[in-house]
Amino acid sequence: MKERAKELKQDARRSARGAKAKADAEGDVLAKIAEMADADRVLAERVHALVKANAPELAPKLWYGMPAYARDGKVLCFFQSAQKFKARYATLGFSDEAKGLDDGTMWATSYALTTELTAADEARIGALVKAAVGPATG
Repeated sequence: MKERAKELKQDARRSARGAKAKADAEGDVLAKIAEMADADRVLAERVHALVKANAPELAPKLWYGMPAYARDGKVLCFFQSAQKFKARYATLGFSDEAKGLDDGTMWATSYALTTELTAADEARIGALVKAAVGPATG
C-alpha cells in the first residue's frame, strides 16, 4: 500500500508536466522491470514491448509497484511478477476498463505466463491488448 500511495503522489505531480511526465513514468516502469528476478524480468520486458507495439496509445505506469498500461489514467492491463506475489506464475491481467474481452457470461481477466513465450503466445497477447484497447477511432 505504501508503494501505491507513492505512485499516486507521483502521478499527481506529473499530471501538470505533460510529455516529460510520460517519459518519467515509463522510466519508472523500466527501472521496476530491471529490478525483477531473471525469469520475471524477461517476461515483463517482452510484455512491455508487446503492449507498446500493439497499443502505443497506452501510457506505461506503475500500479501497486508493478508495470501497468493506462489510457486517460485508467489501467487497462498490467503485469504481476511471480516472485513479488510468491506465485507459481507471472500474470498478465486486464482491468474492467479493458474493452473487447467480454465473451459470453464468463471470460478470463488474467493469464498465467510461463517462463518462455512462444510466437503464438506473443500473437495472442498482442490480440488481447488490441481488443482491450477497443476499436481504433479516427
